Amino acid sequence: MSDMDEPPGHRRKRNLPFPYNQDVSGVLRNLRRITPMGRRRLANSPETAAFLAAGMRLLHRHFGPGGRQRVNSELLLLGPLSQRRVAEEFHRNPPPFVRNGNGGSMLRDRWEPHSNFIVDLLNFALWRENYRPEYRKQRKANIERLVRGPDFANAVHEVAHRHAAEGVDLPQVRLSLALMAAAEGDDEVRRIISAVYGDYLGSWKQLYGTVIRARRLRLREGLTRDDLANALSAANDGMTLRAIGDPASGVIDHDNNRSLMGLVALAVIYAFLEPDEDASGLTLEQAVAARFDRRL
Repeated sequence: MSDMDEPPGHRRKRNLPFPYNQDVSGVLRNLRRITPMGRRRLANSPETAAFLAAGMRLLHRHFGPGGRQRVNSELLLLGPLSQRRVAEEFHRNPPPFVRNGNGGSMLRDRWEPHSNFIVDLLNFALWRENYRPEYRKQRKANIERLVRGPDFANAVHEVAHRHAAEGVDLPQVRLSLALMAAAEGDDEVRRIISAVYGDYLGSWKQLYGTVIRARRLRLREGLTRDDLANALSAANDGMTLRAIGDPASGVIDHDNNRSLMGLVALAVIYAFLEPDEDASGLTLEQAVAARFDRRL
């Protein structure tokens, strides 16, 4: 991107760490500016990045891992993101983030009411660029193991364990799970979650398609790649919640690089997919009936 092509204000934050140095004008949707140019300039100002950094630290401390906030306190869910707390955290920003000035006044100048800041912070926190560099690298390694690895079952176990273990430790994942339980009455939060899952599942569906073609498999009659992705994603969400809420449950076995998610993933794969050259043509229901509905 040349200097002429840079979004307004973007040049002033080049020295910030990734992803705060990126163009976030498409992520922050609720800034107090009338014109598109004004909103884009404000979205990419160093001061706005400083408020995002302060809000992210508050989210990380509250949602963990390692968080010590009691669930039955007055700071339930998004309480730590009050205007006062964000302004205070702004003044604690480490270099190279801005930390001087009237934090409360600058925050209100950008987001009023304060709920608009919370929505934009959630947009930013769940933005894929927050963990995309590592995710891209890991996804490439996953494809290599699942497509070309000699031991497919072991590859599934290892990928499932790594994915589940990383999810437990990511504040963004913890936040999204907490929001899903509380999103029914908030259309904006539901929109954010829906967009995040659309992007997240889209990348996994591409991976599944690559594996299916390389391993010469096909989905059972009546099933789609959406069904496969949703089944595995829902199972993983459940495992992650269980591991966070009940660490002693054993759903993630770090010592042996295994997890219950690996077993469930293998079961879903075995049930949903068939060898292309030896497909039965049966739906999942028909296959189950053929095995279990035998006459006595």
